[in-house]
Amino acid sequence: MIEEKQLQLDIHTHTLASGHAYGTIRENAQAAAERGLRLLGISDHAPGIPGTCDPIYFRNLEVVPRNLFGVRLLLGSEINILNGGGLSLEERVLSCLDYRIAGVHSLCYDLGTVGRNTEDMLAVIQNPWVDAIVHPDARAVDLDYREIVPAAGEHHTLLELNNSSLTHPTKGERCRDNYREMLSLCRQYQVPVILGSDAHDPSAVGALGGVLELVNEMDFPEALVMNLDHETFLAFLAQKHEKLGLE
Repeated sequence: MIEEKQLQLDIHTHTLASGHAYGTIRENAQAAAERGLRLLGISDHAPGIPGTCDPIYFRNLEVVPRNLFGVRLLLGSEINILNGGGLSLEERVLSCLDYRIAGVHSLCYDLGTVGRNTEDMLAVIQNPWVDAIVHPDARAVDLDYREIVPAAGEHHTLLELNNSSLTHPTKGERCRDNYREMLSLCRQYQVPVILGSDAHDPSAVGALGGVLELVNEMDFPEALVMNLDHETFLAFLAQKHEKLGLE
């Protein structure tokens, strides 16, 4: 059984730059330090979400320190998946990021059939720029996990268990059930997962209790949970980024 104190990283967090979140990079980093995290990812929303920042914000992230309060920082973005499997940031901006996560948001995506949604998601999973798919749980889109999970394994794209999804007022239980199905398939195909808080306030940074409970309930293999060793996660990113010619 995995305990919360074993978790070393949270890469799905937002700051004021997202337009609907309420902390700064430094406040998030301090919260991460207080939770005992070793690695924190800041993943502010890409254009397409009302109120979020302009692409120039991401192109200037090099000026931000990569270590605050003893916590290593990775600065990335939560990119919108578009109809047809495209992304809402151009490659010239993607190349400025430390990492990239992508997810469906109803503000930027016209929902279709499970088959069409899955086809678009598969295109994104195969995109070498994308490191992880976030909230693939029916909060925003219905998917066929029998296709999604093996594809994620083949293309070394992480699948997220999103803690915030479990508290959705109308879809929380459905998300929980879908994660059970996804975890069963991930075990079968030996596909790793990553736990994400989707924090929009510093108080939620590293808050992964809900999805951790689900992982433990399923007796999911610890070796397939990427949050337990920040060095393992960094090695995963390095392997993916080497194929892109990034350092």
